[in-house]
Order: sequence, then C-alpha cells, then structure tokens
Amino acid sequence: MTTPQILTVRGLVESFSEFKEFKNIDRPTLMRVLEEVFRNMLKKRYGDDENFDVVINTDQGDLEIYRNRMIVDEGEVEDENKQVSISEAKLIASDYEIGEDCTDQVPMDFFGRRNILAARQTLMTKVLELEKEELFAKYSDRIGEIITGEVYQIWKKEIMVLDDEGNELLIPKSEMIPSDFYKKGETLKAIVHEVSMTNATPKILLSRTSPVFLEKLLELEVPEILDGLITIKKIVREPGERAKIAVESYDERIDPVGACVGMKGSRIHGIVRELRNENIDIINFTTNTSLFIQRSLNPAKIASISINEETKKANVFLAPDQVSLAIGKGGFNIRLAGRLVGYDIEVYREDVEFDDSDIDLEEFADEIDNWIIDELKAIGLDTAKAVLGVPSEQLVARTQLEEETVDEIKRILKAEFE
Repeated sequence: MTTPQILTVRGLVESFSEFKEFKNIDRPTLMRVLEEVFRNMLKKRYGDDENFDVVINTDQGDLEIYRNRMIVDEGEVEDENKQVSISEAKLIASDYEIGEDCTDQVPMDFFGRRNILAARQTLMTKVLELEKEELFAKYSDRIGEIITGEVYQIWKKEIMVLDDEGNELLIPKSEMIPSDFYKKGETLKAIVHEVSMTNATPKILLSRTSPVFLEKLLELEVPEILDGLITIKKIVREPGERAKIAVESYDERIDPVGACVGMKGSRIHGIVRELRNENIDIINFTTNTSLFIQRSLNPAKIASISINEETKKANVFLAPDQVSLAIGKGGFNIRLAGRLVGYDIEVYREDVEFDDSDIDLEEFADEIDNWIIDELKAIGLDTAKAVLGVPSEQLVARTQLEEETVDEIKRILKAEFE
C-alpha cells in the first residue's frame, strides 16, 4: 500500500513545480520551502530532523528522504531514531560494522495520507505568501520605472493593468491624464508610482501624471540624459495641458534644449503624443533668478522684473499685448513658471505713454484686407506707428506677407501721417 503514498508525494512536488514556474519563484526558494515543509513533517513523526537528508528534484517531481543512524550492538539501542542495531543494519547492507553510520531511505507511507494532504495545503499557502513577497520586492525596486501593461479591467475610480507576467497593477483615475481613454486589451504605459502591503497583499499603483513619468520618457528619447551629458534640473506639469522642464549641460558643445527637442522636434513629438498633446516647454536652467523667470514665462517677452528674495515673490512687468501670453490658457503658463523657479509671480501691465496721434490698424480695414491686419496683430503690431517702426525685411520674415504687400501697407499707413 506504499505506492499510492509515493505517487501522492510525487504529484505534490510536480504540481508545486508547475505552480512555481507559473509564479516565477526562483529554484533555491522552491527547494527551501519544500524542504522546510517535509522537515516539519519529520519532526512531528520522529521528534527530530537533524539526522535526516531531504533530497528534492523539482524538475522530475522526485523527493527522497534518508535517515542517518549510528550502528550499535544488540540491546544497546536507546534512541531508535538515531541508533540502529547491528543486525538491523546488516539487513540494509551486509558490510556494515558497529560504530559506522547507517543510511536508509524513509518510506513515504510512514507519514500517512492525512499528513501528505496537509503538506500540500501548507505548500500552496507558502507559495502564495512567497509570490506576494516576491511581487512586493520586485516592484519596490522598480519604483520610478516605466512599465507597459495591458488594460484588463476598467472601473469608475481605477483601471487594472496586467504586466507581462500577469501580475495585477492598478492606476487610479487621479493618476491618469484627464484626456486618457482606454479600452480593455489596449496597451498602457506608466511609471511605478507607489508600492505597499494591504492585508498581506501587495498593492502596486501606477501613474501617468507624475513628473517622473515625463522625466523617464525623456530619458528614453534623449540618450544624452541617460549618459549624464544633460541634467534635468526640475519638471513641473499640469497633466494633459502643459509642462515646463529646466535642463542643463556641463558640456558647452551641447545645447541641452536642442538635444531634448531633436531635429524638427523629432524627439519631443513622440512624448507629446504619449501625454495626449501636452505642451512641453524646455528651457535652459540658470542660477540667475531674473533670467530664469524670464525664460520660464516663455513665450511672453518681459519688460522688467522686481524680485523680493525674502518673500520669494517676483513682480513682472510686460507690454499689454504680452500679458495674456505670460498668463497662458487657463493660467497654466504663469502657474507652472512659478512652481519651476520657486517664486510667487505676479504679472503687471507696463505703463505705456498714450500717443493720441497713432491709429489702430482696424481703422484701415477699408484699404487693407482683414487677414493682413490679423497677420500683423499676431506678431503684436496693433497700430500704424507700430508697423511703421518695424523694418520691412523683419515684417516679411515674421509674417506670411510678401515684400510687395509690406511695401504697399507701409505706403498706405504713411499717407495718413503726411
């Protein structure tokens, strides 16, 4: 009746080996857990396991247990677990002598079916615990890394994502870009944001809104960052709307902004698409606070700045047509600029002396086409004198107007002042 017991144990090891491969638990850990379980069974059966060898072959599903005992003379056996009589030893091997160690295999039917089934349950429980520990350790080491997973389940407040090993990860809606929209089966890219244990179960949270996500995307696209030639000093984001990045290079031969943007925007375009058309401003970092603020408020042109170092406030003065550019759509530009430089930025219109002899371009609508007036206004020229004050070659370069058209416009405007 020993065969069913041996097969039960073999099946136990085989099933555990398959489970191990699926959950990607390493071989040394598997061996340790199996041996621990069977040694506990030996302690219950014999009271001690120090003189036992547990041999496990997880590839074939084999398990063998050997007991080592000292050979003593007849009638001198005091501990049957650690001593064996010479007569019994010779039944195992005829050349044994008193004083030698005798090794014999422990038959599995000694444990009994109930113990074998209990061992199976213990093994599976330990595997689940190990799998959770391994998953927690694995993703704790990957915090801040980009991972790509498959959208598996979509709920109101979060989405479940499966990694390439089938592990369940979560991305809360609060960590998604507002315009993100995914369907089951689609691929999602994010960073590992937070890893914690909840009720002995690892909880892995992803993020697409973290500045670190943008930083890692840049590292993938810009080799100079990964090589350390360009340093990202700071990133601030309004996910899906706008981001500002301050970069610096210690090699004067490298233009950090140009390297990050790439030829004709080749490097930055892919990142912009991944972030749902988020506008990305990349600026050169500087320790000159005034210059840093000017750069951070790009594309607005600043007339002057007043800085209070103690209160970390900066009053910025701009021409009337530059104020809206500094503030930006929804106030994102000025808000991000303040976070980037670490100052509370206030924008003021610069006092401009009114010239009552000047004429608004709209007054020339009967002589100049509206689309031409719009072209001039787009570059900040709202009045006749403003246009006349700009050289013709600059007007051609900054607008869609041809040289002949510019000459005709200036002729019409000059006639009003002659």
